[in-house]
Amino acid sequence: MHLNIRKMLEADIPDVQYVAKKSWNATYQGIIPEDVQNSFLKVAYSDEMLKKRLYQIIFVAEHDEKIIGFINLKETEQPNTYDLSAIYILPDYQGKRIGSRLIAHSIEPIKNFEKIFLEVEKDNINAVNFYRKLGFKIVDEYNDDFDGHILRTLKMTLSKVR
Repeated sequence: MHLNIRKMLEADIPDVQYVAKKSWNATYQGIIPEDVQNSFLKVAYSDEMLKKRLYQIIFVAEHDEKIIGFINLKETEQPNTYDLSAIYILPDYQGKRIGSRLIAHSIEPIKNFEKIFLEVEKDNINAVNFYRKLGFKIVDEYNDDFDGHILRTLKMTLSKVR
């Protein structure tokens, strides 16, 4: 599959919002109530929030000139340490190595990273297995109050091999 990965532009905001909603609804069906999902998406993926993310590491994946996924990393307060805050692929395109390619592409500009952290819902088995395959390790597990809905969250990290 031909895939174009590029920096997200402000004009991409509606497409990124669409990918976030479709992938969230498919991924968290039966895990997070839909009204809680929609409430979160409305805030986290508002035009204003996505405009702020443009100053972070954020790439989109395009197939046939259509945005089908995106990834967002942001630097933490610790030098060379990043949070992988989002990686979402439209359901029809999952399992086609697009996520792996997005991660590889987004890590390229930060080759000297020491650690990349992420949080993932424990019941999101596909994502947990995906991150494990890429070398992420579980470093913590805790309950997270997500808009009044308690989630079992795993904190995972990828350490740079020296």
